[in-house]
Amino acid sequence: MTRDEKFMGFALRLGRKGLGRTSPNPPVGAVVVKGAKIVGRGYHRAAGTAHAEIEAIEDAGKRAGGATLYVTLEPCSHTGKTPRCTDAIIEARIARVVVGSRDPNPHVSGRGAERLGRRGIEVALGVRRDECDELIETFAKHVATGLPFVVAKAAMSLDGKIATRTGHSKWISSGASLRFAHRLRDEADAVLVGSGTVLADDPHLTARLSKKMDRQPLRVVLDTRLNTPLDSKLVKTAREGPVVIACSKKGPKDKARALEEAGVEVLRLPTKGGRVALLPLLKELGKRGVMSLLVEGGAGVHGSFFDLRLVDRVYMVISPRIIGGQDAPGPVAGKGAERVAGSLMLEGVRILRKGPDLVVTGRPTSG
Repeated sequence: MTRDEKFMGFALRLGRKGLGRTSPNPPVGAVVVKGAKIVGRGYHRAAGTAHAEIEAIEDAGKRAGGATLYVTLEPCSHTGKTPRCTDAIIEARIARVVVGSRDPNPHVSGRGAERLGRRGIEVALGVRRDECDELIETFAKHVATGLPFVVAKAAMSLDGKIATRTGHSKWISSGASLRFAHRLRDEADAVLVGSGTVLADDPHLTARLSKKMDRQPLRVVLDTRLNTPLDSKLVKTAREGPVVIACSKKGPKDKARALEEAGVEVLRLPTKGGRVALLPLLKELGKRGVMSLLVEGGAGVHGSFFDLRLVDRVYMVISPRIIGGQDAPGPVAGKGAERVAGSLMLEGVRILRKGPDLVVTGRPTSG
């Protein structure tokens, strides 16, 4: 590992602290290095707060002069809610800037590096680029399309079942996998399930199990006919954290009124095939600044997202248990592929270990 790769690793670890907290901005980490020592650290904590470069430079103070700045994303050269990072870098007399990812916004990409270069600051691009690109993958999708980055997560047995033939599903995966699932919620702007999951499991859909989980995602339910019970945990906690139930335009008005009185937002959307159309929902969430959406199912919901090729990343938790049963459900329903050649493959596959379970993650691609 080179020196630049080593210090970019520190910036990446800092940047990951901002996951789920910076929307509609990207998570970014930065360190200022002088000699062989980190003298400044920073990361973007939330929209409207200081950018990672500013935090790191302020942390370094006078030691920033002549130092190297490592930053996971190209410094901004435009003004918004915060000043231009390139100005702060120039004023701090940083001698060299090492960048992981170029800014994916086509209107500003390359401008930050170009401006620094014109002022005599050496700029190195693309250090640990793949990891830096993954850090901002939700932002890159949102800025290019206006839609959220969709993550599908499911837990299944070794033989591909998410429940027994009687519908019993607690708990297929381990405690370590459950903590991992809550971390995914903590890093997401919104979490989505179908009304079937609400009726079967009565989930909170909150991120908990750790004191570091200090914010909650928007909770979204696909519920065409407004079947969500008024005494469900989601409805009971709607005033503690936002809940949106997406239904058809023909959803019963009395039930909608009762849900709204309980603090739930009822969102009426077009339908397709008798169900809430997914693309209009994603467009609405994108307009609200939701960059990342975690889809937790059930199988029908997952199937709809996969059939429409709307999933950007998969986390499949595999428990080393065998459930069996011809009628026991799997994690993805829907129409599915007609031929193996038309199925979805994962690229950039990684396999993680969570207790006794394996987690397979990757980006779906056709073929």
